[in-house]
Amino acid sequence: MVTMMRYFVGISILVSSYNQAAAFVLKPYRMATKGSTTKFSTTQLCNKHDTYAAADDDASSQDNQRRKLLSIAPIYTLPFLLGGENAASAAVPTSTVQQINVALSPAASALCADSEEEARISIFERVAPSVVYIDTFKQKQDVFSTDIMEIPIGSGSGFIWDNEGHIVTNFHVIQQAKSAQIAILTPNNGIKSSSSAAIEPAYTSVRPGALGSNGSTTFKDFTRTVYKARVVGVDPTKDIAVLKVDNEDNSPIKQLRPIQLGTSTGLRVGQGSLAIGNPFGLDHTLTTGVISGIGREVKSPSGRPISNVIQTDAAINPGNSGGPLLDSKGRVIGMATAIYSPSGASAGIGFAVPVDTVKYIVTQLIENGQIVRPLLGVNILDSKQSRQTLGITKGVLILEVKPGTPAAAAGLKGIRRTESGIIEIGDIIIAVDGTSIEKEGDLFKAIEDYKPGDTVKVTVNRPQIEVTESGEPEIKLKEITFSVKLIASDDSTFIQK
Repeated sequence: MVTMMRYFVGISILVSSYNQAAAFVLKPYRMATKGSTTKFSTTQLCNKHDTYAAADDDASSQDNQRRKLLSIAPIYTLPFLLGGENAASAAVPTSTVQQINVALSPAASALCADSEEEARISIFERVAPSVVYIDTFKQKQDVFSTDIMEIPIGSGSGFIWDNEGHIVTNFHVIQQAKSAQIAILTPNNGIKSSSSAAIEPAYTSVRPGALGSNGSTTFKDFTRTVYKARVVGVDPTKDIAVLKVDNEDNSPIKQLRPIQLGTSTGLRVGQGSLAIGNPFGLDHTLTTGVISGIGREVKSPSGRPISNVIQTDAAINPGNSGGPLLDSKGRVIGMATAIYSPSGASAGIGFAVPVDTVKYIVTQLIENGQIVRPLLGVNILDSKQSRQTLGITKGVLILEVKPGTPAAAAGLKGIRRTESGIIEIGDIIIAVDGTSIEKEGDLFKAIEDYKPGDTVKVTVNRPQIEVTESGEPEIKLKEITFSVKLIASDDSTFIQK
């Protein structure tokens, strides 16, 4: 009778164990096959597998207990049938769970690798048609005639901003160009675009064979169409430019694929990143990596610093400039702008302008055609020259204060020559609203978050000549604070005088 009871109990445990095993193994796939009624994230699936594979023998973990049950059920049941509970306990080595966990880990890893690969492919196929290829040209007169020729000078990347045909790229991509042509992928099922603005380019910097067997694009369902572009506005201080393509009657080109924008707020080092661009004439190239750093600073074409720049090890090479840097969901988090490399090619250190900065600048350029920035209304001397020629180790020296500006009204002073011919050093700006100023880049950053019309506290060191007890003249610095109203960068008072 006891033997029969053991038999039935053993069978019950075996059935129960395998029922749980089936539920454990098949649950993700059942959820995944429910179609549109239930969406199951492969990322969540991979995370669950990683959790089980990495779990230890802690009996307090409910998930780990399920794993143990799945692992030891066949081993545990047989001794119970033959010799009872004690025999079953003795028959299961403590390392069994660990061995089975290790054995199952490669399968989980393979599943995750496949899902990550599919995610990358999906992102690329979705985002690539939003990335454009830019060729730039300069004009040169033919030596044998009066004809003006267009000479290619470079290439770069960009991305479609909206359905109106605005294209965003780096300022340095078009900085020296007189004209630009943009190649866009449109979903025409292989039929050539009927847009009135489409052109037959006489030249393209795309490498031979890079466009696929049809000579148009590697994307079967898209047609590569080239358009002439015009400049809407530029911002050299942030290395951003906005171009536009449209039909001859200024109507928008149909079937454009605007890119999906994300945010650069809250980014963390270690997050995945993807870059799509056209390096070395190879169109629509995907590279992957991680966010290697945040809050970096690079110099813009105007010489001013671009702050809060994103650093990535996703390969960025010449030709990638202006292309998007994406997060793991395919949303733009930055625009590729520069690399740090002794050789000029990718060394694993690339930089991207944060997309939150791009959003603000692009919106202003589209609406106004220019960026209006706050200014103090003074001209300053480069901090390197100040150190070398005048020995100023901290702060920014004011060269000139524009007459009629709030800075002049507040009492700021620049360099001036006295009646006796002696040159007096101007005020040295050392702080703005409590923010320390070491060099001119610090000054630009200190006021860029304000708006024209805002008032800031400007602290300066003013050189003053004092006579010592021995009767010798001595220059001392006196710290003074002024309230200065910021003016707009397009203020005629500042520009004309």
